[in-house]
Amino acid sequence: MSTARWSGAWARDGRPDDAPDVDVLIPTVGRTAELATTLAGLAAQTDASFRVVLSDQSETSDVASRPAVAAMVRVLEAQGRPVTLLTHPERRGLAEHRQFLLDRASAPAVLFLDDDVWLEPGSVSRMLDALRTLGCGFVGSAVQGLSYLADRRPHETAPFEPWDGQVVPEVIRRGSPGFERWSLHNAANLAHVAAGLDVEPGGWMPYHVAWVGACALYDRAALVEVGGFEFWDRLPVGHAGEDVVAQWRVMERFGGAGIVPSGAVHLEAPTTVSDRSVDAPDVVLGPA
Repeated sequence: MSTARWSGAWARDGRPDDAPDVDVLIPTVGRTAELATTLAGLAAQTDASFRVVLSDQSETSDVASRPAVAAMVRVLEAQGRPVTLLTHPERRGLAEHRQFLLDRASAPAVLFLDDDVWLEPGSVSRMLDALRTLGCGFVGSAVQGLSYLADRRPHETAPFEPWDGQVVPEVIRRGSPGFERWSLHNAANLAHVAAGLDVEPGGWMPYHVAWVGACALYDRAALVEVGGFEFWDRLPVGHAGEDVVAQWRVMERFGGAGIVPSGAVHLEAPTTVSDRSVDAPDVVLGPA
């Protein structure tokens, strides 16, 4: 299943027999247009081997039946990209929902993709190539808000530091020097960084990160080895930063990196997570 079926083969019977390289795990709640856009971005990843696992926490549990979403699911299936549709109505917080998805993954790599991110064609293949080449625990394509393309912030892009050689484990905590890299992923900062680099089309450059939200590809075995998101029961339902905990744990054991250019675009829709009163790293990890 290395490439998507083209439209001339959509009506052929049968599904691919080979296992996918990547499970794309998408938690969603209360979104239709954004989710359909996210799935359309995946349908454009014609050179990548993946399946999609979508878990719906909306009150009506019917997001997959809404026309725009259903149409994109049909496209993915016709391309030979299996889509598993799940409902998970009990709301126990972001970390629990991510663990629910991780428990259903089987591919060597898992891409946690938020339901409001569009991916440039080739993005999944680039991330997978980076993960395999670097041999680390995760790579991420940080999301960019393209409404900020005219808003240059050199003081926020100053922490950019490419990886020189092998990606090695790092310990990041609030207040540590590496934590200051968080500003790289504000606004359209990474697009501005990329514009100043000489990366050939289709290529990538690894760089040091604090963490990468919304679009991170993990070596599944590495993520499971550090416990995944099983810490969810230590958190109240209202929390954020669960991906930070998972990535910091992976970084400490296996290393992690971002890649630039990033083909991930944040749709800049209002958040569906209204209660962020607890920051997961403070509860689960504490200071370095």
